[in-house]
Amino acid sequence: MLERKIIFIDVDGTLCNDCGLVPESAAIAIKQARKNGHLVYLCTGRSKAEIYDFIIDIGFDGIIGAGGGFVQVGNEMLYHKKVSNENVKHLVDFFNEHNVNFYIESNGGLYASKNLIPQLEKCIYGDVENDADAKYEKENNPNHFIEALIIGQDLYRGDVNKACFLEPKDISFEEIKNEFKNEFEVIHCTVPAFGDDSGELGVPGIHKATAIEVLLKHLDIDVKDTIAIGDGMNDAEMFEFCELGIAMGNAKPGLKEIADEVTDTHDEGGIYNSFKKHNLMWKNI
Repeated sequence: MLERKIIFIDVDGTLCNDCGLVPESAAIAIKQARKNGHLVYLCTGRSKAEIYDFIIDIGFDGIIGAGGGFVQVGNEMLYHKKVSNENVKHLVDFFNEHNVNFYIESNGGLYASKNLIPQLEKCIYGDVENDADAKYEKENNPNHFIEALIIGQDLYRGDVNKACFLEPKDISFEEIKNEFKNEFEVIHCTVPAFGDDSGELGVPGIHKATAIEVLLKHLDIDVKDTIAIGDGMNDAEMFEFCELGIAMGNAKPGLKEIADEVTDTHDEGGIYNSFKKHNLMWKNI
């Protein structure tokens, strides 16, 4: 007989596939595990504005978002770390000066820099101006992330969780990392379409494991009852902290190296197969 587990599931590349959709098998596994008495938390780099209804509607016990920047238990916000106004101003001014396209993440919205959307459309659809297929895709299958972006707003905001930038042309990832080494945790972005040298800037000292530790203390749950499932290197601390770390079949090689086991890819039913293997979906508690 197994004790109740608490399961932490990454979103991009884990719960959601490369098209940003949740495979039906993953939704079934999560619903069945919760019905069976286990706790299931999203544990993602996304802010609340990017955790869409079709994800929330699966049903979760709470959210660790912004890469550990906030923890929500049910509808209660346990804590929320935000970027200082001074650091927000620095990143906005620096990126504008060096022609880096970026967006600011807050729980109330995703705020785009002036030229972000044209670059994003090229990354996701293709050449919408000259390619008929790309134009058709944009008009008939609009990307939910692009549609959610807010343009033309003041980017000097006081509610910022973190920021993401697309692969720049005039400056390197390492130069950006060095510029903000005293203000932000700068890591590579986990969305392949954004480019290999795309990145995220988050609050220093904050990652998924720090949030999980706070949550476990709040819920009075032992770390031995934790399971983490992910695919990117921003899941590394989570894997090292949790009792069982399961890498998706499509995970980065570095994450597979530190994982306790590797499952199938998202579209091959990786989450469902792992839940089945560990008897999470059947009455055992």
